[in-house]
Amino acid sequence: MLGDTENYMEGNPLVTPAAIVPEFYLLPFYAMLRSMPSKLGGVMTMLAAMLILLALPFVDFSIIRGNAFKVISKLLYGLFVCNFILLGLLGAQHIEVPFILLGQVATVMYFGYFMVLLPAVSMLENMLFYLAIKK
Repeated sequence: MLGDTENYMEGNPLVTPAAIVPEFYLLPFYAMLRSMPSKLGGVMTMLAAMLILLALPFVDFSIIRGNAFKVISKLLYGLFVCNFILLGLLGAQHIEVPFILLGQVATVMYFGYFMVLLPAVSMLENMLFYLAIKK
């Protein structure tokens, strides 16, 4: 139901399909792969996008676990989910000018979340937590 109907047609070795679309759970990473100008850069970006998830426990410096009382983290997580869905939608589109640029911007936002926003916001929320305790 979530797959592309082109994937269920019988293969014909004489005809190349107009668009090859992977399954829905790989579309965000496929969008990152296609948005890079070089093939090696695309493969490295796609691999880094999967491996950066392993660094998540080391990037979050927050002393409070969970997002129940962290408003800024909730907002940023919502923006991350929207960005990930946007990458998934871009991965299913044809390679055309506006989609390539949007894919590059969304890829930068994906990595920026893990490398810049998450550590900065966790340190900010730690400072706000300590200020709230002193009152």
